[in-house]
Amino acid sequence: MPWLNNSGATVATAMQTGAVAAAYDRWAPIYDLVFGKVFRRGRALAIEAADRVGGRVLEVGCGTGISFPDYSRRCTLYGIDISEKILAKARARAAQLPNVEAVEVMDAERLRLPDNSFDVVVAQYVITAVPDPERALDEFARVVRPGGEIVITTRIGAGRGLRGRIERALMPVTSRLGFRTEFPFERYAAWMRGHGGVRLAERRALPPLGHFELLRFIKH
Repeated sequence: MPWLNNSGATVATAMQTGAVAAAYDRWAPIYDLVFGKVFRRGRALAIEAADRVGGRVLEVGCGTGISFPDYSRRCTLYGIDISEKILAKARARAAQLPNVEAVEVMDAERLRLPDNSFDVVVAQYVITAVPDPERALDEFARVVRPGGEIVITTRIGAGRGLRGRIERALMPVTSRLGFRTEFPFERYAAWMRGHGGVRLAERRALPPLGHFELLRFIKH
């Protein structure tokens, strides 16, 4: 289903993969400064959820590898991101850690990875930054093993009301920066109904301002 912004153009058209990669290449020099403190609590809870499962963890949109040092040694990490410039910093971090298996440039919508090959997929503040979020979610479900978890931290849009209208109005600007303001929970609910192979295990509000949430899905 195409999701329309207020100008009538599909968001997927506005957010092309190459444009998102270029946007995050520009974020690379200040990525940790901008995203470090703001999303610290969400990162900590996502890592905690992954640590409870342990095993092989795919971190989608790992950025500069800012989360890598915080995982327990029970987890073997495989980090991917669309931005080569950001991954240069992630590789430097990974070189100091014994539990990072690989760091690669990869598109979240087209994972070059086998089915059922990870115990956990972690995607921190990624879903609202990919052109086709449902396709990315399908890929996460494909590569995680049955009984494994998909752990997502994400901005949840209002969908309706004044806040929803503001979010839709901002989309032409924020899409150029590499992320959406508009993304209601109903899209996750619709994806689950259409997919059938996953269930929601947890939904928890996160700071700042309660506009972000931790979502945990378990694959059947």
